[in-house]
Amino acid sequence: MRYTVKNSILLVAAVIVSACACAKEPGSQNTGNPGEIAGNTTVKITADKTSVLRNPLTGWVMYVSGTADPSYFDTKVSVPDLGKEVYVRDYASACYIRTGWKNLNPSKGKYAWEDPSSSIYKLVKRAEELGLPIAFRVVVDGRDQRENTPQFVFDDGAEYWLSDSKFPDRKTPLAIDPIWRKHYETFVKAFAEYFNDPKKTAFIDAYGLGKWGEGHNVCYEQNNAITSKTSEYKAETMRWITKLYADNFTKVPLVINYHRQIGHPISEGKNPQPDSETVLQIAIDNGYCLRADSFGMNNQDWGYNDWEKAYVQKWLYKLPVLMEGGWIVSSHSYWNDPAGYRKGHPEDVRKGEFDSSMEAHVNMMDFRVGDETKSWFENAYEYVERFISEGGYRLYPTQVSFPTKAKFGDKVTIAHSWANLGWGFCPVNLPQWNYKFRVAVALLDSNDNPVKIFVDEQTDLSQWLKGNITSYKTEVEMKGVAVGGYSWAVGIVDTTRDNEIGIRLAAASKYQTESGWVRVGTVSVSAR
Repeated sequence: MRYTVKNSILLVAAVIVSACACAKEPGSQNTGNPGEIAGNTTVKITADKTSVLRNPLTGWVMYVSGTADPSYFDTKVSVPDLGKEVYVRDYASACYIRTGWKNLNPSKGKYAWEDPSSSIYKLVKRAEELGLPIAFRVVVDGRDQRENTPQFVFDDGAEYWLSDSKFPDRKTPLAIDPIWRKHYETFVKAFAEYFNDPKKTAFIDAYGLGKWGEGHNVCYEQNNAITSKTSEYKAETMRWITKLYADNFTKVPLVINYHRQIGHPISEGKNPQPDSETVLQIAIDNGYCLRADSFGMNNQDWGYNDWEKAYVQKWLYKLPVLMEGGWIVSSHSYWNDPAGYRKGHPEDVRKGEFDSSMEAHVNMMDFRVGDETKSWFENAYEYVERFISEGGYRLYPTQVSFPTKAKFGDKVTIAHSWANLGWGFCPVNLPQWNYKFRVAVALLDSNDNPVKIFVDEQTDLSQWLKGNITSYKTEVEMKGVAVGGYSWAVGIVDTTRDNEIGIRLAAASKYQTESGWVRVGTVSVSAR
């Protein structure tokens, strides 16, 4: 257990903190009820099952084009179920920008996030104002889009393939080209210098090769050829690019698209490449978690097929999963999907995406721009609400047992039990987080400011799974607490940020302080 002493005139002496759990090992956790403690008062906490909590790596993601005006954050959509319009941003935990490398790095040494006149700069600043951390995917492939790799890279001699001579600005760099890689390494290092900050950045979709940056149809040789060297190129490229991101983004989660053709020069095909799991394992070994871009798209040749569904189950509660829907209901013939979606019924697609997300236990779902977002709110709002209540992780203390009276120097016992209402999990096991989120018990003054915080270093939030209760008993010495009245509170703190609240709890509002502590009762401290 670790403790933190806040600056306060109420603290008059050194603090001695000790902890013991129900089990033999200090700080260990048990499943079940912590039991009654003689002399303590036990409070059962009412859960909040509906509020948007905006916690790290869980919840809805608002998509924004990298060239959009910041006013896009002011987008309202109609919700017939509510009989009113709402801001999309109020439902989101993060903002996702999928954009070209060229848009972020238009010329050598120049970066959009440093240029106040650029769309990226304005979007990032507006997102910060709204408390929405940014997520990025950097696309480099020019097929089906305009050029995504900056021209200065090709001017320096990087080799590329032009898939259609009618579009000379749609160059696709060869992923093994050393000149292209040298410039990309420079970019990623500069990118991380600014965005390797969990306050700014939710996650980085950190592969970005192939069509749309989705990780398939990756080009290594001219004419996008498949040769005897392709398997070697796939593995070597995966090692290079994932290590590059992992070495530079040390504090922000990294994700990769799990796809049966990952890293391969083709996109379609029911059968996976024999080395797909091996290639993905390279990314996972470098600290990546999982994402897929075709949820709800059931075509076996190019959709989210049996391979992806089976693969993700192997990582259940080990790695968090992020989803993106496959169908664009405003432009795709989604009614031809094997799932039997009805023409003119986009709500069928939304349900299909939701059901697949529930099966994969995803932590995050997507509000893509335009009609896709409108469809969620206008046609399938029940699933918007259900994911808020049921999806990702949603943590709260079910009950807390505490003393209401104590004397200076007393050793008191706090018992607390915790639950996860969501189908996902809180991935504190990610190397970029390294268990930085921990349970803490605090004494609050009359203004709800913590004057003393006790942090339990043994608590592992990644083990809190839906349907289980995890309980702890902690003993602390009250030495150092001035005579007077306090409130007991519990919370989940970020130990890398002076133990400020790091995760908002799903406790009813009557318990919550503005900063996110959950008050459970009072204690009167007297002299010995």
